[in-house]
Amino acid sequence: MTQSNFARWPRLLLALALMSSLLSGCGYNKFQSTDEASKAAWAEVVNQYQRRADLIPNLVNTVKGYAAHEEGTLVAVTKARSAATSVQVTPETLNDPAAFQKFQQAQGELSSALSRLMVVVEKYPDLKANENFRDLQSQLEGTENRITVARQRYIASVQDYNVLVRSFPNNLTAMVFGYKVKPVFTVENEKAISTAPEVNFGK
Repeated sequence: MTQSNFARWPRLLLALALMSSLLSGCGYNKFQSTDEASKAAWAEVVNQYQRRADLIPNLVNTVKGYAAHEEGTLVAVTKARSAATSVQVTPETLNDPAAFQKFQQAQGELSSALSRLMVVVEKYPDLKANENFRDLQSQLEGTENRITVARQRYIASVQDYNVLVRSFPNNLTAMVFGYKVKPVFTVENEKAISTAPEVNFGK
C-alpha cells in the first residue's frame, strides 16, 4: 500500500464518522428502532389471531356434537376462519393499506361469525355445561383479551412511528430512505373486531 493510500484513511474515517453523525442526527436510527417495534407489535397481533383460529375447529366440532342441525351457523364460522387464515400477512402488509384493510375485514367477519355461533349456543344447556366446551370458552375469552391488548400495543407503536415520519426534520430522512406512514386499524373495523364474541356461558 502506497503512502498516498495511507493518507486517504483518515479522510475516509472522518467521512464515515460524519455520515454516521448525520444519519443519527436526522433520525435514521430512530426510524430503525420504531420500525422494528411496530413489526414486533404486528407479529403479536397476528400471533393472537392465529391462536384464535386454531381454537375454532375444536369449538365447531364440540358444538356440532350437540347442535348438528345448526349447520348454517357452523358452516359460516368455518368459512370465515378459512377466509381469515388465507390472508397472507407479512411485515410488508404494514406498508400496504389495501392488504391491511383486507386482513382487518377478514378478521372482522370471523368475529361476527363467532358471535352468531355463541348466540346459537345459548339454546343448548347441555352444550354449555360440557367440560370440553367450557375449556374452549375460557381459552377463547382469554385469546380475545390478548387480541385487544396486542392491537392496542400495535396502534401505539405505529403512532410513534408515524409521528416520526411526519415530524421535521425526520420527514426529510423518511423521504430519502422511503419510510412511509403505516396504516392503523380504522374506526369501522376497530369497532367490528374489538367487540369480542360473547363467551360467558356461566349465566
